[in-house]
Amino acid sequence: MISGSTQVDVEDVCEALGHVAVRDLAWLIATPDLIELAPPIPRAGRPSLEELGLTHQLGQWLNAQLSTSLNALNGSRATRMGHYHERLWHTLLDHAPNTRLLARNVRITRQRITLGELDMLYRTRDNPAPVHLEVAIKFYLGLPEGPGAADSQSRWIGPGGLDSLALKCAHLKHHQLPLSTTPHALETLTHWLTPRDTGVSAVALREQLTQRLAMPGVLYYPWHAEMPAPEGATPNHRRGIWCYLRDWPALAAERSETLNIAWLEKPHWLAPPTRDAFHPVAELLPAIIEKLYAWRSPQQVMLYDPERECYERLFVVPDDWPRQVPLVPVAR
Repeated sequence: MISGSTQVDVEDVCEALGHVAVRDLAWLIATPDLIELAPPIPRAGRPSLEELGLTHQLGQWLNAQLSTSLNALNGSRATRMGHYHERLWHTLLDHAPNTRLLARNVRITRQRITLGELDMLYRTRDNPAPVHLEVAIKFYLGLPEGPGAADSQSRWIGPGGLDSLALKCAHLKHHQLPLSTTPHALETLTHWLTPRDTGVSAVALREQLTQRLAMPGVLYYPWHAEMPAPEGATPNHRRGIWCYLRDWPALAAERSETLNIAWLEKPHWLAPPTRDAFHPVAELLPAIIEKLYAWRSPQQVMLYDPERECYERLFVVPDDWPRQVPLVPVAR
């Protein structure tokens, strides 16, 4: 176990926050988006601390969630990390001092055919106009050799090889974000939203509704090769590294002999774990490797080097990873 270390914030999450879901909420608020989508549709980023009303009281507000909304933040009940991540946003927008959650998972249909869902709608205390917010939590690993140019978004894929940054951005740009501007969506929203939540009555909903995107996460760079950030990546996005299982001994040799490790399991891939979750590598690594072989899937861990007093996110992947790479999205 780690002992005798000073109390420091890791990835902007205070060590004093003990409950895992509240730590995840703190991480969500502090973590920059991975990507900035290009125009033409206006896509301002996530709501700021100022918009949320948390500029000067974030710590106090986070502590209050332990008693007011802990059940909603109980990640152990989430079957998928995406659902858990959405519930964190619901809690944030519905309990922050300056915002109000208006609707979530709004299904848009046409003649009983589902066209899609709007993740959530919210408004601020000072502005009644509704905001359509799409959210995604993403952890992508970069391929030094793959489709497109060195900075192609298609080279950044999910651990399972089913998703890529390019596919996600294309889906957001051409479907998820524009969906709320379609006639069927506007008709649905006009029907369900109360008059006080549809903005200025004299102005059409279409002219008031705005679309925003929040996509926090981590980009994992290959340990064995240099690789640039993907096109459109934000300058301060969170970073990690990934390595093949065969390269683990060489990677570990670059760190101190007292290296500690913590195993991150879904849905709690967000905030770094507390100090008591870290153990000497020799105690925890065999179980991680066993699961890697059994599931044939990458395993995410966090490393702590007590000599350097630094933390690192790491994916350890099978030596034959990836077994599949998503197709490049069709240009539109």
